[in-house]
Amino acid sequence: MIDLPPPPPRGDAPLWLARPTRFARLSPRTALAAVFVVAMLLAIAVATADIDMTASASVGAGDMTDLILYQTIIEGVRVGDNYYPVAVDALRAGSFPLRPFLTFRLPTLAVMLATLSPVIVPLLQWALAAAVAGAWLWRLRPALPRPPARIVAAILIAGGMVVFVDSDLAAFHELWAAMLVALSLALRRQDRWIEAVAFALMAMLVRETAALFVVIMGALAWLEGARREAAGWGAALAVFAIVIGFHAAAVGAVTSPLDAASPGWSGLHGFGLFVRSVTLATALQALPLALAAMLVALALLGWAAWDDPIALRALATFSGYAALIGVFGRIDTFYWGLMVAPILLVGLVFVPDAARDLARRALDRRRVRVVRTPG
Repeated sequence: MIDLPPPPPRGDAPLWLARPTRFARLSPRTALAAVFVVAMLLAIAVATADIDMTASASVGAGDMTDLILYQTIIEGVRVGDNYYPVAVDALRAGSFPLRPFLTFRLPTLAVMLATLSPVIVPLLQWALAAAVAGAWLWRLRPALPRPPARIVAAILIAGGMVVFVDSDLAAFHELWAAMLVALSLALRRQDRWIEAVAFALMAMLVRETAALFVVIMGALAWLEGARREAAGWGAALAVFAIVIGFHAAAVGAVTSPLDAASPGWSGLHGFGLFVRSVTLATALQALPLALAAMLVALALLGWAAWDDPIALRALATFSGYAALIGVFGRIDTFYWGLMVAPILLVGLVFVPDAARDLARRALDRRRVRVVRTPG
């Protein structure tokens, strides 16, 4: 006689997702290990997020912040001057480093904002933010069949986008690049990736750190055997490399070896700076730091739990930028956290089902017993 596991208890259906999370398939031992990892992640997030941010703005001798620097460059281009002479003068006036060439932003955003009417810029900013929100709400519809879950997802998207509709921050390159990355991720499908690659290329041409997203997307496509898609991401990187080459040459033409050099990008502030950067870039800044740090960690848990290919790409993107900020970020580059801010908090909508599935698998002690009977 074989003793089969008891039938699943009532209520095993997802709480408000369309189907169970990845955690529902874990073995009890793996689920216990996952619980330990989650507990450690929460503890590390809370313990390391309390970073002194007094140096959170790049200030030179002229008391010029990064935002004022970018606005000064845009105004110089708007009156008809060439981007690179304007940029080098502004950097020197603010006592900013001019070497290596990466201390200069690509001219894409400055030229675009200088060309457009100041009335059009905030409208464009809001339109892009609306496109990101709409694309993600549409992408989440199959996973969230119930209206309450969709309402929560919309609130979480709004919480992540609160900074991105602030017209006073329009000169920040990360603001535009992050929205383009989020839009690219929402549009990517296995059978339709060209639009995603196009928006990601735009993001790289606005802010170079968007290249990390393209590398991650290309690597995952290659690992999944999607060779044509991987080639598309590779082509975008090739175009970006060519642009960067011309950019480096243009910077070299207006700088000299006597110009100040960057202190480098080796902050080594760890996971705590990533957590703090995200809290400052979203509505979490209104919460106590310990609670906000826990919510960042739980959002990552939610993305890890969602059983959908796009969730893997999102989690890999967040992890990549967490590593970038933790290893290379300085206190005054906290705004790198904007690169993941638009949609990271959406992971919280998956947490109730994730926690339930993880707890049930970790506590599951059912076994199959084989009993021999006479005869």
